[in-house]
Amino acid sequence: MSRQTQFTLGIEEEFQIVDPRTRELKSHIQQILEGGKRILKEHVKPEMHQSVVEIGTSVCADIQQARKDLLAIRSELARLAMKQGLRIAAAGTHPFSHWIDQDITDHPRYRMIVEDMQMVARANLIFGLHVHVGVDDRETAIHIMNAARYFIPHLLALSTNSPFWVGRNTGFKSYRVKVFDRFPRTGIPDYFNSLSEYENFVNLLIKTNCIDDAKKIWWDIRLHPYFDTLEFRVCDVPMRADETMALTAMFQAIVAKLYKLIKQNLGFRLYRRALIMENKWRASRYGIKGKLIDFGKQAEVPFEQLAEELIEFVDDVVDDLGSRKEVEYIRTILKNGTGADRQLKVWEETQDLRKVVDYIIAETHVGLTV
Repeated sequence: MSRQTQFTLGIEEEFQIVDPRTRELKSHIQQILEGGKRILKEHVKPEMHQSVVEIGTSVCADIQQARKDLLAIRSELARLAMKQGLRIAAAGTHPFSHWIDQDITDHPRYRMIVEDMQMVARANLIFGLHVHVGVDDRETAIHIMNAARYFIPHLLALSTNSPFWVGRNTGFKSYRVKVFDRFPRTGIPDYFNSLSEYENFVNLLIKTNCIDDAKKIWWDIRLHPYFDTLEFRVCDVPMRADETMALTAMFQAIVAKLYKLIKQNLGFRLYRRALIMENKWRASRYGIKGKLIDFGKQAEVPFEQLAEELIEFVDDVVDDLGSRKEVEYIRTILKNGTGADRQLKVWEETQDLRKVVDYIIAETHVGLTV
């Protein structure tokens, strides 16, 4: 494994822009961008809704650089928001603000998406975490993607942070993924036998005017159309930076482990998309408190047991990657609960969604310098 060229990292997080007085979302991205573009340059950008702001790290050689980059950018964004009398908040959905009240960013790409998908696009007021892991050879990357699909529900469960939607307790730990399911070309991708089979699929969609380029394929894991990366897109944005780093480290470790198996001529069993979707449903509904299916054993298994097996699965690559500390933090998430579990605890104690927003804001700023 070469740490110089393989398994580089890039992290993108989407944040809510919140008025700390009313706790409502505010369509104030332009006010933040005016200061942010000078300071954060390409690391901050608008999203379709003006109450959403996205940050992105540089291409990072390892988890230590990624942590340093993420904390610096999160901290600067938090400072910029405070200067405008606003706050950033990291959760997959806002507990009570309604999508109908949010302004759409005036940009040709977003105008095209809204024109194409209408209310489905307008209602897509969600906040995610995207992690890029560098894989130099795209043929190898396709085979890693095939195997890594199995772990998508596990990482979703660990990231769940969106139990509320327009003022209601949805009963889901990640309602965000159910909102995004309305979009076409989402969810778990099919298995592809080769890079050429994947490229033929993309070219067919372009030829038949389904998409204009592969960026409009929004799967939970995808071969990035422009970068030599596998992009993991399934997670709710976590509240704490430490949670983001744990998920990032686990995605990187899974890719590194599957790469190692391929290079040793060892395989990882591939499962049908329909089976993996069963686990994704469970992960979005119950998070880490439920059971997923172990398809090999053909049995339900408590999530905590599967998480320990996942940590063990990547154990022989984390020291090479320098990420043992971050991967171990998965156990802290299991102990303390995901963002969804913690939001629901505040709700149960206070019956006040404004208090939930206050908690999200406080947790978002843990570890930052503001």
